[in-house]
Amino acid sequence: MSNVYAVIMAGGAGTRFWPASRARVPKQFLPLGADASESLLAATVRRLEPLIPPERVFIATGAALREATSRVAPRVPSAQILAEPVPRNTAPCVGWATATLLRQDPDAVVAVLPSDHFIRDEPEFLRVVEKALGVARDGYLCTIGIVPTRPDTGYGYIEVGEVLSPGSFMVSRFVEKPERARADEFVRGGKHLWNAGMFFFEARTMARAIETHLPDLFRGLEEIDAAARRGEEESTLAAVFPTLPSISIDHGVMEKASAVAVVPGDFGWNDVGSWESAWELSTKDEARNGLPQDAVAIDASGNFVCDRTTTSGKRVYALVGVSDLILVETDDAVLLIPRDRAQDVRAVVERLKLRGDAGRL
Repeated sequence: MSNVYAVIMAGGAGTRFWPASRARVPKQFLPLGADASESLLAATVRRLEPLIPPERVFIATGAALREATSRVAPRVPSAQILAEPVPRNTAPCVGWATATLLRQDPDAVVAVLPSDHFIRDEPEFLRVVEKALGVARDGYLCTIGIVPTRPDTGYGYIEVGEVLSPGSFMVSRFVEKPERARADEFVRGGKHLWNAGMFFFEARTMARAIETHLPDLFRGLEEIDAAARRGEEESTLAAVFPTLPSISIDHGVMEKASAVAVVPGDFGWNDVGSWESAWELSTKDEARNGLPQDAVAIDASGNFVCDRTTTSGKRVYALVGVSDLILVETDDAVLLIPRDRAQDVRAVVERLKLRGDAGRL
């Protein structure tokens, strides 16, 4: 596995986790999984270590988050924090990382993974990753598809095609987020998987795919790569990266390429997409409340309380006669919202932007 590298995408803002998530402390820096002491990003680096040690891990993030990313993932060499000058979606991110790895190792095999997901069964996850890397070594662009547990309309789907090898399949097509009736059909049919945004490939294979399907991106990456070989990457990156086409690797490459494979995975995956997900992952009492230690709950059920305050003084949270609420408290903001409207936190962020309240974003 000495030529296997990981690229962890860690540039997201995580606005659905306001007020805990802010511009300088995005979702991936928060301990939103089962372990209240470990950030999602740190967990991503740690769980990969049996296959890919930190010295072969690269983290792609925004320039403003470079130092904070190094603090959260201190075992990843600082030179391997790829700081994008501006956000340009995942295709430029994957393309730049691929070019960087090709300069270092022309035989590089790459695992591209999100930084902000939760995995319950880590040994099974590693087994599936190892399988996907093997498929990538055979020249395929490979992805992991999550075996769906419900007809969710919030995910894209992958339609499974013919068998490629035991445990891997050709991708028949990618499907955008469906309506409920179609999602029901997908789950009943057993031929569709959730698209979890994980990609595996030989670096040279991805470079060729980008050249074929995203020629404008390829030309920009060539310019950055040539400058890097001259020792002038920083200034060229600042000038060229903002001009690259803003498109996802899914739409730009994976949906267009012919040799695309999928490995099904069933390892307790959660994309931690909202405070509802944080409640799902929390330790709960007999009334399904996920609460801080010493909280008091009377005739209360299905609630979630997250204390992200840093000021001195221990709070006692008391809930009486309320159900299915989310309460998040920080030093300068409190969020109270029904669990079934957790996705609407983004509307709060937009309202704060409109009124110019940058200090709370």
